[in-house]
Amino acid sequence: MSFLKPRSTETTRDRLMTAAELAILEKGFAATSIEELIAEVGVSKGGFFYHFRDKSELVKAILARSLEAEERWFDSMFARAQAVTDDPLQEFLTFLRFLREDMERLPEVHPGCLITACCFQERLFEHDVHELAKESLLKWRWQFHTRLIRIAQMYPPKVDVDLEHLADMLTVLTDGGIILSKTVREKDVLPHQVELYRAFVRAVFLGTSPA
Repeated sequence: MSFLKPRSTETTRDRLMTAAELAILEKGFAATSIEELIAEVGVSKGGFFYHFRDKSELVKAILARSLEAEERWFDSMFARAQAVTDDPLQEFLTFLRFLREDMERLPEVHPGCLITACCFQERLFEHDVHELAKESLLKWRWQFHTRLIRIAQMYPPKVDVDLEHLADMLTVLTDGGIILSKTVREKDVLPHQVELYRAFVRAVFLGTSPA
């Protein structure tokens, strides 16, 4: 679900990863060549292979870096929400508000999701690339599910809902919102979807719409 935060360009390896990440998000893995990357960064082919065995290893490094940045971003928003309230429902709703506001601040449409790019081109990658993406998605399922369980203990749901599925819904609508936003070139699609999820969560536990 991450959007492209500023990336380090301190080393040749960093610059290759950043150039590749931008290219993959723009046109996909298969259409991104080593030749264009080395031309963009200004290194030799030997310089590329000094840092990465092949394109698959490059993608694994990019994905790991992106997921780490995403984790720090989510953790910071949850920490800010926790500083506002001790109530688990209000904390989650505040986190979702912060998420929506970050999406609204994007200068243009979301550049895309690396996990989605990996899933769409599964046969082009080694197994460990997919395992990395899978572990990340399962981690966020657990993070959101754990918080929803805490909420349900204080606010029994007003409707019959599977909390794990409700946790997955945030990932699904966010990645779906990215795809729709990129396709129709409407940057407001994503924050609107996050706000709808926020309203739904509030309705599930309180039976009311958000203020």
